[in-house]
Amino acid sequence: MTGRLAGRTAIVLGASQRGGSGWVVAETLAREGADVSVAARRLDKVEELAREIGGTAYRCDAAREPEVRAFVEAVAAKAGHIDLAVAAVGLGSLGLIDETEDDKLQEAFGANFFGPFHFVRHCARHMVEGGSAVLFSSIASTSVFPGSVAYSCAKGALNTFVRYAAVEYAPRRIRVNGLKAGMLEGPHARRWRRAGMFEQLLKEVPLGEPVTPEELAAMIVWLATDARSITGEVIHVDGGNHLRRQLFPEELVGEGLASMGRRRPAGDDAQR
Repeated sequence: MTGRLAGRTAIVLGASQRGGSGWVVAETLAREGADVSVAARRLDKVEELAREIGGTAYRCDAAREPEVRAFVEAVAAKAGHIDLAVAAVGLGSLGLIDETEDDKLQEAFGANFFGPFHFVRHCARHMVEGGSAVLFSSIASTSVFPGSVAYSCAKGALNTFVRYAAVEYAPRRIRVNGLKAGMLEGPHARRWRRAGMFEQLLKEVPLGEPVTPEELAAMIVWLATDARSITGEVIHVDGGNHLRRQLFPEELVGEGLASMGRRRPAGDDAQR
């Protein structure tokens, strides 16, 4: 590592799965020299991560604005400012429109839109000039993956928020961007493989390989350092998956969606 983030304060929301995107991002930022604070609903998990990277752990449910505010303010009070903010959260449920009850809709928007919305708003109040915020979106926000309507709509709202936040915070030289990930490697990918779906979905990825958490982490470092003129972008990191169509449930062989239950993989590593 090059120490490109030496002396900077980084805050990561959603980092409870070892080997998942948020976890790897936190590890990478720490190796690059940043002082990293991490938070998730599972305090024991982020405490484990914090011990390994020499950072600080907090418990925070992204869907609860008071907890997001408390997390951000605690980091700012300790460090004095925030340089880099990453919202690596993702939570959703399987279900068609007629199957999506209000509580599942609220849950999806709470974690995938309202949480990152409040996170950026509170972080920006403590950010120095030249600060960078990066939010995890999904290819499902613009490519229809049947059965993920609540999650996909919430991520679509997040894409719009990225553009608005980029404009509003531009006078302070704070940049806001998103990463639109496709098929992700990580802890939750094992579940898709057990269901016999992972390799089928990869057939629609032109480069033929899933995205790794390390790639997302490298993008975040780049956006915080070299990419000084990039803001308001939601960047595809998907092996070209957005250039192809998405498979429909009836095209999936093997156990398929039925074996996944009605709940999608949750956490900072959700596949879409």
